[in-house]
Amino acid sequence: MSATSGHPPITPGQLVLEDGSVLEGELIGARSPVATGEVVFNTVLSGYQEVITDPSYAGQIITFTNPHIGNYGVNADDFESVGPFCRGVVVRDLARRHSNQRAQAGLDAFLFQHGVSGIAGVDTRRLTRIIREMGAIAGAFGTEDESKLLDAARLEPGTSGIDLVSTVTTPRPYTVPAAEGADADRVLVAVDFGMKRNIVRNLSRLGRVEVVPAATTADEIRAYEPDGLFLSNGPGDPEMNEGAIGTIKDLVGEVPIFGICLGHQLLGLALGAETVKLPFGHHGGNHPVMRLEDGTVEITSQNHNFAVAADTLPDGVTMSHVNLNDGVCQGMTYPEARAFSVQHHPEANPGPHDARYLFDRFDELMSDRVTSQARHATDDGGGEG
Repeated sequence: MSATSGHPPITPGQLVLEDGSVLEGELIGARSPVATGEVVFNTVLSGYQEVITDPSYAGQIITFTNPHIGNYGVNADDFESVGPFCRGVVVRDLARRHSNQRAQAGLDAFLFQHGVSGIAGVDTRRLTRIIREMGAIAGAFGTEDESKLLDAARLEPGTSGIDLVSTVTTPRPYTVPAAEGADADRVLVAVDFGMKRNIVRNLSRLGRVEVVPAATTADEIRAYEPDGLFLSNGPGDPEMNEGAIGTIKDLVGEVPIFGICLGHQLLGLALGAETVKLPFGHHGGNHPVMRLEDGTVEITSQNHNFAVAADTLPDGVTMSHVNLNDGVCQGMTYPEARAFSVQHHPEANPGPHDARYLFDRFDELMSDRVTSQARHATDDGGGEG
C-alpha cells in the first residue's frame, strides 16, 4: 500500500434512496457510475479502516455519522480481513490530508485501490435521520442521473433472504499457531462466517486455531478433535445458513461453544430460538450492554442487523446480556451444553475492550472440559482395577 500524490478532480454525484430521497455530494474511491446496497449508519469516532474491512458489511453501504473521516489515513496492519466487502462508503467530510506516523495511504486512495466507491460531502445527519425513521433502506449512488439511480436502488434486494456468508468465508481451511505462552496442544476450531482478524488473534492466545469454511460439516470438525468450537461474526440473514445451523445442532453438547455476532444468531437458531431483523440495526462502538448476572454495564462494539428474539429462547437457555438502548438480547448461555454467545464484539479493534473477558470464559470452559474428561478416565480405570 502506497500513498498517492495529489487528488483527482472533483466528480459530482448523488445518493438516491429507494423512497426517492436525494442527497448530493462528490464521488470518492472507485467513482463508480452506480453503486448499490443496503444503507446503514455507524457511530464510531475512530477505526474507520477496521469498519470498512469488516466482512460483516457485505451487501451494505456504510454511512459514518462522525463528520470528519480519513484524518489519520490507513495502513496495512489495521485490516480486519483481506479487504473491503462493503458496497460503498458515505461520509460528510473526507480529510484531504492525513497525518499519522503509521499511515501508508489516504482513505480515498485506499478505496480506489480496492474498487470501493464512496461519496463525500453528504448531509449524513439528514441521512441518519431517514434511516432511523425508515429502517435499513436500499440506496444507490454514482454519476448516473437521478432516475437511473432510483431504479437501481429499488432493484437492490438488501440483506434479508440473501446468502452473503458464501461470499466472505475462507475458501479453504488454514491453521493459526498458538500465540507465545499459549497451550500449543489445545485445538480450537473456528468456523469462518466472515471472521475478523482480531478474533483470530484473541483465540490464538488460547491455543492453536484451525479456521474452517462456513460449509464445514460436523464430522469434518470432529476430525480435528477440538477442545472448543468458535462461531464467528459474518454478514446477512442468519436463516440463510441452514447447513451451518444443522452442523452446530449436531455439535451442541459435544464440545464447548462460543459464538460472536452472526455466530450468536446461528447458535440461537440451532438451539430452537428465532431471529428477527432490527429496524436499523446496531452499528457502532458505544452501545451500553448490561451483564445480567451481576448488573455490570459494558460499553461495546456492535455491527449487526439481525438479533435473537429473547422471548423464543428454549428451556435451559437464558439471556445473559441485554442492550440498554432498546432491550435487544445481547447474549445467551446454555450451561448444560457448555455453550454461550454474545451479539456484540469482545474483540473490538480498536475498542472498546470491556467485554474481552469473554475469551477468558471460553478458556475456562475448555479447561473444565479437559478436567472433567480426566476425572472420568480415572473413574473408569478405577472401576476396572
